[in-house]
This record gives sequence, C-alpha cells and structure tokens, in this order.
Amino acid sequence: MRHLFLALLLATSLTTGCGGARETPVNGSGIPETLRVGLIPNISPEQQRAKYEPFAAYLERRLGVAVELFVASDYAGVVAALAGGRIDLAYLGGLSYVQAEQQVQLTPLVTEIDHATDSPQYVSAVVIRTDSPYQDLKRDIVAAGRTFAFGDVSSTSGSLYPRIMLTEAGATCSPRRVDECPPLAKVTFTGGHDATAQAVLSGQADAGGIELRILRRLEKEGKVPAGRLRVLEERRVQGYPWVMRAALGERTRAVLTEAFTSIEDPALLDLMRAKRYVSVTAADYDEVRRTAADLGLLTVKQ
Repeated sequence: MRHLFLALLLATSLTTGCGGARETPVNGSGIPETLRVGLIPNISPEQQRAKYEPFAAYLERRLGVAVELFVASDYAGVVAALAGGRIDLAYLGGLSYVQAEQQVQLTPLVTEIDHATDSPQYVSAVVIRTDSPYQDLKRDIVAAGRTFAFGDVSSTSGSLYPRIMLTEAGATCSPRRVDECPPLAKVTFTGGHDATAQAVLSGQADAGGIELRILRRLEKEGKVPAGRLRVLEERRVQGYPWVMRAALGERTRAVLTEAFTSIEDPALLDLMRAKRYVSVTAADYDEVRRTAADLGLLTVKQ
C-alpha cells in the first residue's frame, strides 16, 4: 500500500507541477477557478506585469475567480506557455497569435478599438532620428544599405510589418535567416519597442520598426524625448487579439468576451490602450498568416 501511495503521489505531482499542463478546476460559470493570463512583453516584462495588475483585479471581481499574471522574457515564451497548457488566456500580437495556433488550438476573443485610428487597427512605423537626412525608405535606407532595428522577432508591428515595408522598398529579406535583409548592411533584434526607440536614438541603428502608439506613450512618459524620432513610413495593423485555449469551451468564450466588452471604466480602458473592445475571429488575421508565411515568420523563433 505504501508503494502504491507513493506511485499515486508521484503521478499527481507530474501532472500538476508548475512546469507543465494540468487539469484545471472550473467554477459554476465554466471559468477556471484560477485563471492564468499571459501577456507578451511588448515593453519590459516587469513594466508589463505591473501595468496589468488593475486588469487582473477587474477580472477577479467580474468573474469571481483568482487571476495569475504571466509575462515571459520574450514573445515565444508566452506562445510556449499556451502550447503547454500553463496559461488559459493571453494577450498576443497578431503574429504571435498565428504562430501559437500552429501548436495549440486557440479561440480569438476580442481586440481593442484604438484611440488614434478609432478602429480595430493600430499603426506600425519605421522611425528615424529627426535630425537625420533620410526622407525615403527605399532610397535612403534600403538602397543605401543602412542598419535597421527590429523589436522581438515575433512582434507584429516591430518585426513583421516593418519587414513588409522593407520588402516593398526593395529589400530581399531572407525567409530562412531573419537576420539577413540585403542590401541593408545589418539588422538587429532589440527585444522590444522601447529598446528599438533607444537603438535609433543612440545611433546604434539608422532606422527601426516600432508600434507608433507605444512610441507616443514613451514620449508622454519622458522615456523618449518628444520630437526626436520621426516616422518615415507606416502601415495599419489588425489589433492585438486576446485569445483563449479552445479546450476551455464555448461557455468560457462567451463569459470572457462579455467581461471585455463590458469594461466601461475610463481609467482601466486607458491603461489597456482601448476605447472599448470588439469581438474578432480567426479570419481577421488572414493577412498576418499569409505575410508571415511568405517572410518565414510563421514558426516561432527560439
């Protein structure tokens, strides 16, 4: 009996340990009793976790469950946590969403209506120093063989869409080697939008890809001197989706979607960069899937 007890104890620890997937108890509404929420680090992980604590508190009040926030050191870490069943709900960029769905069945729930565009889209921009002489992406950056900074390799507005703009301007970005984009002399990955802004400001890169609303927030917070970076080219991007593991079921999808679309607190909405939330479907990210496949970014880069 003692050996049987030890065997059962070991089996339980293997299936419920924090390093892997586990059975998730749910409450009467179908929501996990502890809802594990993952966030991509589009700014430093510590800042991202602190920023979303009020949202976690809102979900706890609204849903009557405990909420745990998880921020990985990079985008791929959040995708891996979804695939491993270690988180239930996640805030992803469009690119990290289509990468994640290669590994785990996901249901997209909502995205935010952006303040600047008044739509479910936001802006990806190629930026340069304001005091630089560059005026044209094709002539002054690509053809001239300048240096370029991307954010995280799995960032939609810091990697995928800047790569689209560079390709349209004549660069031959390799679908096999993400760090090769001739005739650019060198491309680097900074890991985040804030780091990309600093790389361009300091002259480590001649130009960089960044989410424009993050740049504007960095300027507002005094982390980037206002007016020191100038937009050279931009594209609109389908908004960040909140997604859940499809295994949680339709009832959970409905409850979580309502929790987002019911947010009315202006302070909370502002903190989350949203005027309000609207539902999205997998089809809303078809352009991201297609271009990510064409440019070799559909697979998560480790």
